Amino acid sequence: MATAGRIVVKVGSSSLTTAAGGLDVSHLDALVLALAPRTGVVLVSSGAIAAGLAPLGLSRRPRDLATQQAAASVGQAELVHAYSLAFGRHGRTVGQVLLTADDVVRRSHYRNAQTTLDRLLALGVVPVVNENDAVATDEIRFGDNDRLAALVAHLVRADALVLLSDVDGLYDGDPRSPGTALLPTVLGPSDLATVRIGGTGSSVGTGGMASKVEAAALATSAGIPVLLGAASSVADLLLGVGGTFFAPTGVRTSARLLWLAHASTPRGQLVLDDGAVLAVVERRLSLLPAGVVSVVGSFAAGDPVELVSLAGVAVARGLVAYDAAELPALLGRSTRESGLREVVHRDDLVLLR
Repeated sequence: MATAGRIVVKVGSSSLTTAAGGLDVSHLDALVLALAPRTGVVLVSSGAIAAGLAPLGLSRRPRDLATQQAAASVGQAELVHAYSLAFGRHGRTVGQVLLTADDVVRRSHYRNAQTTLDRLLALGVVPVVNENDAVATDEIRFGDNDRLAALVAHLVRADALVLLSDVDGLYDGDPRSPGTALLPTVLGPSDLATVRIGGTGSSVGTGGMASKVEAAALATSAGIPVLLGAASSVADLLLGVGGTFFAPTGVRTSARLLWLAHASTPRGQLVLDDGAVLAVVERRLSLLPAGVVSVVGSFAAGDPVELVSLAGVAVARGLVAYDAAELPALLGRSTRESGLREVVHRDDLVLLR
C-alpha cells in the first residue's frame, strides 16, 4: 500500500457528515490531510445527498426520488466546494467527475470517462468521483458507492483500493459483541464462510459492511488488492498498517466488460436456441440473428440486454446492435444476407456463468 502508484480511496457519508445531515468539516479535513501528499489518488466520495439535508431543512434522508435528486444537487456543490478548499490548502487541485451506469457501459462514454480520469491524474489533479444522483432515475445509485469504487479502481487500473468505514476492519461477527475478532487478512471466499456480516448502512448512507465485502470481492476478482479500515485511521491504512487486507483472487480483465457485468441494467432479453447458447458460452462467438428465438422488452441499439436460454437461464449480457422493434423481422435469418450484422458482437458480450 505504501508503494502503490495509483490508488482509489472510497469514503462514505457517515464518515463525512453529521447524523442530522451537513458536512463535518473536521472529518473531511482529516481525510484530506492524509490524502494530499500522495499523487495518483482517486477519491470516490459519498455524501452529496447527506450534505444537502441541512441546507434544505430536511431532518432525514428523503425516500422519494425527486427530493433525493434535489438534495444531491445542493449537496454535491457543498461537497466539492469543501474538498476544493481543503485540498487547496495543501496546494492540490480537485476535479469533479459524476458518473452514471450508462457513462461506463456504452463504449464511447466509457472511453471518455477513462480518458478524463487518466488526464486528471496526469495533471496532478485529485478526481473526486460520485454517482450523478441529481439526474439518475431508475439507477439512482450503482447499488452503493462501494461497488462504484471497485469499478472505478478497475477503470483507472489502480494498484489498490481502500474502503473506509466506521469500524477498523472486518470482524467475524458484530464488532460490538464480546468475543468477536478482527480478520487481518482475507485470502478468498472460504475465509468468509463463517463470518456474520451486517447489511445496513448509517442513517445518512446506503452502504454497510455487506456492501464493502461485496465490493472487495468484485475488485479482488479483477486482480486489485483491497484494504478495509476506519476512516479515522486513513493515514495508517495508506501505509499498509491496520485494517483487513483482501488479497487478489483473479486477474485483470477488460474494464468495460467488468462494467457491463456489474454496473449495467438490462433493458430486455434475447431468448437463444441451444445452438446459439453453445456458440456464445462455449465457443465465445458473437450472437447472430439465426440463433435468436424471441425478443423480450423494449430497448434501443446500444442498450445492455440479457441473453437467456430456452429454459430462462441468463447466460450472458451484451450490448445489442438493433432496436427491439427491428429484431423480430430478423430472427432466424443468416448474416450472409445483405446488410445483416451480429445482434451482439463478442467484443460487447460478457458471460454470466
